[in-house]
Amino acid sequence: GVPVEFQIRTADMHAVAESGVAAHWVYKDGSPELSEVQNRAHQWLQSLVDIQDNSGDSQEFLEHVKIDLFPDAVYVFTPKGQIRALPRGATALDFAYSIHSDLGNACVAVKINNLQLPLRTELKNGDIVEVINSTSSQPNPGWLEFVRTGKARAAIRHSLKTKHYAEALQLGERLLASALRQQGVDAGLLVPELWEKLLHWTGDKTREEVCVNIVLGRRTAQELATRLKILIGEEAGSEQMRLGTGDWSTLHNEPLGQAIVVDGREGMSVSFQSCCHPIPGDDIIGYLGKGEGLQIHTQDCKVAFRMLSKDSDKWAGVQWSKDTNREFDVAITVDTKQGKGVLARVASSITSADSNILNVSMDDKYKEDSVTMRFTIQVSNRLHLSRVLRGLRTNSDVFRVIRNRSA
Repeated sequence: GVPVEFQIRTADMHAVAESGVAAHWVYKDGSPELSEVQNRAHQWLQSLVDIQDNSGDSQEFLEHVKIDLFPDAVYVFTPKGQIRALPRGATALDFAYSIHSDLGNACVAVKINNLQLPLRTELKNGDIVEVINSTSSQPNPGWLEFVRTGKARAAIRHSLKTKHYAEALQLGERLLASALRQQGVDAGLLVPELWEKLLHWTGDKTREEVCVNIVLGRRTAQELATRLKILIGEEAGSEQMRLGTGDWSTLHNEPLGQAIVVDGREGMSVSFQSCCHPIPGDDIIGYLGKGEGLQIHTQDCKVAFRMLSKDSDKWAGVQWSKDTNREFDVAITVDTKQGKGVLARVASSITSADSNILNVSMDDKYKEDSVTMRFTIQVSNRLHLSRVLRGLRTNSDVFRVIRNRSA
């Protein structure tokens, strides 16, 4: 004879045995209809059965289930084998911030599976990520363009805001000190009681808030200095504030100890304006735009002169530091011959003078014998710019080269 196995089941038992525990919903009320949620749960549980049947071992099953359980997440590993779950599309920088905000802030590079890759690299399941950090590193505003997690975005914004506040506080203190010197006020007379009276007048809560609001353009250093002079008991208004005269000489010819000294490393609280592209060696002036910090212009900037007539009390004396260890953008116009390879030869003349080209554009209108090129390049100071211009003037393709000025 042939052995035959019989299994006696109720309909409910059969459904559970064949389709999983979710099938119990079908029959518990005697109705074969499932709600949409129950149907999705049933299909998902059934997929687990299929995954188990098709997996070679428990580790493979777990890997497949992770993907199926959380399709919108990626699972990556630290070099020590710890698992980190991140949203799909998360980058290597998101991984750094998922471990600790301080690690993300100090991140300078990452290795993914032992390969050094950009911070914006999107992570995949199973990646092993190593974070390379530096104590001198700080978050970059550009990071906000590619991070995906809320934790990373919040940490970056907080760091930038804190940094901006510290920079604004330092600059505000310098601006107020300069204005006090112009008023002939001895900073040593600013006792706590005097600050309390000033805070009551401004409505600010702290001395630091007063200084930051100067940089944000909410108050001018000159009006605060005048108010402090009144509070000290000295005669106010006996002489006009020099910043309101409309004469640049009182701004850029101040002694170095009184003018605000800039070197290009002040951060977000100081910006160098694209209308005139000031570089070390230029005579410069500073404008405190509302909420925009200290804006640096060249002395002969036409845009600055137009602004002076409207907001004469928002200008500050500014001078270059003797140590400016960075490069600045500057715009030049080059008129050249028309022909093959001219652009390459002109660009070579610029780079031969150790200048980096940031942007180049040309006139849309075609001319048979000439072409006008406009470059934005980087130089360290006026001497460096002169070296670039001399190199271009010795180029046989070049008719004329000038530094662009504001319109």
